[in-house]
Amino acid sequence: MAGAEEMKKYRSPLVSRYASKEMSYNFSDKKKFTTWRKLWIFLAKAEKALGLPITDAQIAEMESHAEDIDFAMAAEEERKLRHDVMAHVHTFAHCCPTAAPIIHLGATSCYVGDNTDLIALRDGFNILLPKLARVIDRLANFAEEYADLPTLGFTHFQPAQLTTVGKRACLWLQDLVMDVRNLERARDDLRFRGVKGTTGTQASFLQLFQGDHDKVVELDKMVTEMAGFKKAYLVTGQTYSRKVDIDCLSRLASLGASVHKICTDIRLLANLKEIEEPFEKEQIGSSAMPYKRNPMRAERCCSLARHLIALVADPLQTASVQWLERTLDDSANRRISLPESFLTADIILSTLQNITEGLVVYPKVIERHIRHELPFMATENIIMAIVKAGGNRQECHEKIRVLSQEAAAVVKQEGGDNDLLARIQRDPYFAPILGQLDALLDPKTFIGRAPQQFVFLFLLLFFR
Repeated sequence: MAGAEEMKKYRSPLVSRYASKEMSYNFSDKKKFTTWRKLWIFLAKAEKALGLPITDAQIAEMESHAEDIDFAMAAEEERKLRHDVMAHVHTFAHCCPTAAPIIHLGATSCYVGDNTDLIALRDGFNILLPKLARVIDRLANFAEEYADLPTLGFTHFQPAQLTTVGKRACLWLQDLVMDVRNLERARDDLRFRGVKGTTGTQASFLQLFQGDHDKVVELDKMVTEMAGFKKAYLVTGQTYSRKVDIDCLSRLASLGASVHKICTDIRLLANLKEIEEPFEKEQIGSSAMPYKRNPMRAERCCSLARHLIALVADPLQTASVQWLERTLDDSANRRISLPESFLTADIILSTLQNITEGLVVYPKVIERHIRHELPFMATENIIMAIVKAGGNRQECHEKIRVLSQEAAAVVKQEGGDNDLLARIQRDPYFAPILGQLDALLDPKTFIGRAPQQFVFLFLLLFFR
């Protein structure tokens, strides 16, 4: 619980209100600066293994202080030096006096800064992917349960041919499956910046190893593997290409678009009272209107998804203005845009999991809506039935056109129910097919291959 003084300061709601502990930790100062220390240890170990005069005692000393960071001292050092990396080099050296001469040996600030960012991006994807998989699992269960339940389809948010509740959920599922693919690709495409030096030429390390190119190549490889990466970028400036950030955040923005569409659909269906998100026993829907059950979780997802979609503009602009080997105008922007993208995606997926685990369907409401619209949709079937019974297609079409307009007037002008079926039953012209009307108006005959399409998507989900 924040203290009184903390309550006087702005706190990002992404951390204070929404995001999970694991994602918050992934972008925390604790993880960031302990990762810096681990990277310095990796560098020292590799340099020692390749022949530089670094001792086991120095490495052991560094390892024993990898976690115990004096953040107050680091802050004071940064205040004086105006350089965050050197502030932490000095802070680390203070508790590692024996190792002090070899900490950060040959490296530039981006050795710890960029490599740590890449680790955070990789670990961020690893946090998001299981959450996305759980959403897909819950939604697949929902789609399977309602695969055969007919419901009005909508185009332009106007009643169209029938679909099924489960088939509609398959539209959502297919988008999320694409997002799994996109996130996995973004994660797997990540490489390590590695050990590249001040402008990416590795000149400082070539000097340390007295011109031995093979050792410099091996140093880069060893540190990359210690950090858990299979490959490093072949060339960098001082930084890794900021197009990498575009790749990562564009995949998250695409996920945001998927979630916004899904939750907008749920909000529309909630208005129709066909489907609702979970609603707790003591939850308040409105401070003024006690009867309301607002779709607040879906609204939250839409709200945050818009922020997630907007954030991809940051790396697009940042990558476009990186001068030559690097410029520092990327730093402040990336401190915000990278963590916020992952934190936002994190809470969106957690909220969407909650929604998909408790979606409530109201079949009777759905059935009533179908009954209201189906007579209009069934007119083509009725015409075909009349033709099969010996009638004239054009004559039947005109009869139904007139009756349909009369029924539509009752609905639109009088606020009554659709009485087209009753008008057809009263008209002697349709006597030859009255016995077929129930079959002609069976909703299950209007859903096409919707149930079968669910089966195919199920196979795609679980056997891809």
